Amino acid sequence: MTEVSKGSVVESHATSGRWAAGEDPAKRRQILEGAKRVFMKLGFDAASMNDVTREAGVSKGTLYVYFANKEELFAAMIESERAAFVAALRGALEEHDDVEEGLYDFGLSFISHVTDEKVITAMRTVLGVRERMPVLCQRFFKGPENLRTVLHDYLKRYVDAGKLKIDDLDLAAGQFLDLASGSFFKFRLFGSMPEPPSKLEMERVISGAIRVFMAAYGVSRHDAS
Repeated sequence: MTEVSKGSVVESHATSGRWAAGEDPAKRRQILEGAKRVFMKLGFDAASMNDVTREAGVSKGTLYVYFANKEELFAAMIESERAAFVAALRGALEEHDDVEEGLYDFGLSFISHVTDEKVITAMRTVLGVRERMPVLCQRFFKGPENLRTVLHDYLKRYVDAGKLKIDDLDLAAGQFLDLASGSFFKFRLFGSMPEPPSKLEMERVISGAIRVFMAAYGVSRHDAS
């Protein structure tokens, strides 16, 4: 949809009090929430558009106004979930003035999220359709706005303030993600860890990751002077 048409839709809603077909954000969220429950329960291949209509409480006609097919619906659901989590982490990091406190909260939220059973199920589903929907997989794990870009921007703030010394921000962001995950994600994804790690174990790994990271990139008082 072009910017002009977006403006027309908003203007039309403002004047008529009704959204144009396929443009009601509340209805879209309702469909996506229903689709999420269906895909998480049945998986991509077993789920049908009929299942989604029943779960979301909408008619088939309404569903197809918003999403042309199951692939488009699944992609929108995955993108919505990913974007919401990334936005939440970005917002949380903006509240921190201490680099280590921010990294700690980021790491704890990151591990808690990626080891959650629902997220692991979603990731397995995405991997299961990678040959048919390669672009979806790319956007899910990378995307224009992802955990690495959020962490990149957070670290840059402290580099600019002289509190970190990092030559390659993208590399450093990836290194912290790898350190913080503590192999939990891989173990969970491939089924060798049946339950998410305890908070105590997550805190132990995150604290160690921060010590290693700050030893590599922290600026000491001597360096600062």
